Amino acid sequence: MADCLQGLRVVDLTRNLPGPFATRLLADLGADIIKIEPKNGDPASAFGELFAALNHGKTTENHDFRDPKGIAAIKAHLKDADVMLDSFRPGVLEGMGLDAKTLHAINPKLVMVSITGYGITDKASKSESGTNHKGIKHKQINHKRINHDWVNKAGHDINFMAMSGVLDQLKTASGEQAMPNVQFADLAGGSDTAVIAVLAAVFAAQRTGKGRHIVVSMTHSLYQHMVMPKATGALVKSFSGQQPAPHHDFLGGLLPCYRLYRTSDARYMAVGSLELKFWQGLCEVLDLSALKNIHWQLGVMPNTSESQATAKAISDKFANQTLEHWQQVFALVDVCVTPVLSLSEAKVHPLFAHQDEYDATSGWQQV
Repeated sequence: MADCLQGLRVVDLTRNLPGPFATRLLADLGADIIKIEPKNGDPASAFGELFAALNHGKTTENHDFRDPKGIAAIKAHLKDADVMLDSFRPGVLEGMGLDAKTLHAINPKLVMVSITGYGITDKASKSESGTNHKGIKHKQINHKRINHDWVNKAGHDINFMAMSGVLDQLKTASGEQAMPNVQFADLAGGSDTAVIAVLAAVFAAQRTGKGRHIVVSMTHSLYQHMVMPKATGALVKSFSGQQPAPHHDFLGGLLPCYRLYRTSDARYMAVGSLELKFWQGLCEVLDLSALKNIHWQLGVMPNTSESQATAKAISDKFANQTLEHWQQVFALVDVCVTPVLSLSEAKVHPLFAHQDEYDATSGWQQV
């Protein structure tokens, strides 16, 4: 895979996490990355390990973004580049003289991808005005105290997760809000979406001879990633009459065959026996054959007394033994049950033996 993007020239003006990880992915696929840092260097270099993980394999130059000479040096690279990525707030590129109109006059094929928090189209004043896009009335809001200028709002991963609705989905069974340490908005909403945009736009430019400027909104992208909560939430509501809480939708712990079970040493096993054949195999392994036909595919609806009793029986079984015990048991069968590993345990697991510590693209394996 390291030669797939060989010859693709990318100018990287991004900072923090989303942009550098995106260009790191492109570098791992063979692209030539020129990382342009401010005159005094990238402040993120203070985070040694993280900085190395995001930026090795790139060529680095330092330029003053406020100096015409620095901008001229950047434009010199862009004249022959295929792609430029930035993570500035909307309007900053124009102030630097690096807007799409200017750059496409220099290089018509240039693909520009800007990674932003909330995008460039601010429709909040319309969507919050009392009627949503489907014409459904909702509670009025005191707009005098609300800043609708989302385009220019600063933010980080936690803010984008919060506004997308994703953060609210990450709650415990008791309703307590969880604080994730994996940057879903930055990486899934930002980095991965930006890479997809780059590859699609470069492909189009090769056919048409015309580049384009694409703005990635991490908040909107992350919202679109919630396809399962939105779809399964509607499914649960269809037979329960209520929108399910985050921990009680179809794949959020409502089904006995798809949830986490606590072990005797306060660890967890992940049961993903969603299909009937896997569920029945699980019941056999646990010596609970009487439960083999208590499954959603056989018409047993979640959250019924029968379903809840089944979940308790499975829970009691797992609670009798340690994680190590269950790990050994389920290593011998194929029923979609795995241990919940810590990061340190995952690092030394044979599954990851083929990759180095910073390998960002090990999910792609060429055969």
